[in-house]
Amino acid sequence: MNPILDDIHVLLVRELESLRREIDLFPEESLLWSTPKGIANPAGTLALHGCGNLNHYIGAVLGNTGYVRDRDEEFNDRSASKEELTLAIRETIHVMDAVLPGLSSEMLDGLFPQPVAGLRLNTRLFLLHLCCHLAFHVGQVGYLRRILTGEETTADAVSLRALVD
Repeated sequence: MNPILDDIHVLLVRELESLRREIDLFPEESLLWSTPKGIANPAGTLALHGCGNLNHYIGAVLGNTGYVRDRDEEFNDRSASKEELTLAIRETIHVMDAVLPGLSSEMLDGLFPQPVAGLRLNTRLFLLHLCCHLAFHVGQVGYLRRILTGEETTADAVSLRALVD
């Protein structure tokens, strides 16, 4: 495997594991679908969106997994349980484990196979963007959980340990 793909894989799995830990720390499932005034997306939505994003762009586009994305449903569904969200995150980790190691250096250095937001991007750059995009949403979930519960418990979302294990 390419060293940059190894790094991208480690970062994506770290962020997905952090997301799973954040979701697990919600004491009540109803809070997964709650937001304070002025916040558009609840934690459950951010989890569904993070998984949908990766399953589409990495799973379906790069890995030909057959995943069919329903982005509107990611933002409109409010029915998933904590257990279902956790399962979706774990399944997304399995997709990352299956697809990323099989990508070639040529694919990584070339253009991403489809336009994204009307743009043609280098695959490496787009994969790095996906890492940052997911990390942003994980941070949002952490802040939402703390705001909604008043709890200061950390999910240890930015552990450097995961980068060297």
